[in-house]
Amino acid sequence: MMIHITRKEHFNAAHRMYRDEWSAEKNIEVFGKCANPNWHGHNYNLFVTVKGDVTAQTGYLIDLKELKTIINDYVIEKLDHRNINLDVDFMKGKMASTELLCIEIFRQLKAPIEAHAGVFLHSVRLFETENNSAEYFGE
Repeated sequence: MMIHITRKEHFNAAHRMYRDEWSAEKNIEVFGKCANPNWHGHNYNLFVTVKGDVTAQTGYLIDLKELKTIINDYVIEKLDHRNINLDVDFMKGKMASTELLCIEIFRQLKAPIEAHAGVFLHSVRLFETENNSAEYFGE
């Protein structure tokens, strides 16, 4: 029986949207308040959905404690109370947009989640604000 199950996690992080090769004026024109030279932060909500078949022996797809540990070790510990532009290894050289952050979180989680037999990463959904989110299903 194919099932999808989702784990929600939370982290706080700062970032700045800007391009070094642009003037301050052009960065403000394109990115608005998000180009603030003193950074700004968000209270992110992360939803990780996995899919696969329910195991007859346990009655579930994956032990959610194990899924929580994977998300924490590969994503939350690297992002929580950090500066995405400066502190996060998997975001080096990338624009710190919600869209790209969502894609990179997916890439961080895919292998460790799929190391569990029969468990597949379905999607990552990242809420930057209550009203704005990005969702990525892989390539």
